[in-house]
Amino acid sequence: MRSEPTEPEKRLWRALSGSKLAGFKFRRQAVIGRYIADFLCPEKAVVVEVDGNTHAEGADTVRDAWLVAHGYTVVRVTNRDVLNNMEGVLTHIAHALNNAPDRWSGPHPNPSPEGEGLER
Repeated sequence: MRSEPTEPEKRLWRALSGSKLAGFKFRRQAVIGRYIADFLCPEKAVVVEVDGNTHAEGADTVRDAWLVAHGYTVVRVTNRDVLNNMEGVLTHIAHALNNAPDRWSGPHPNPSPEGEGLER
């Protein structure tokens, strides 16, 4: 999926990458336990999922419950919303980020090799 993201995932990544949304850093296709999140803000433990043809509602419910039990907030947006209402999608994600507690009280416990995780 990472090498061939859907068009909505590409568009949302362009809006989230480079800390463009309120200064929050995101990763795409982040491994969390046995799952892969479309997007993850590690600082706030917020997972953003873009739902399209490849998502199964029953499996998503189990997955979301596991993520929530492990301290993550899950935000789901639809392909249609990303394509037709990006401003609304970004507002929704920003709201979740602002309401989520900080995951770490100090610097990221595993900063990137470049040390960029130490700046916040």
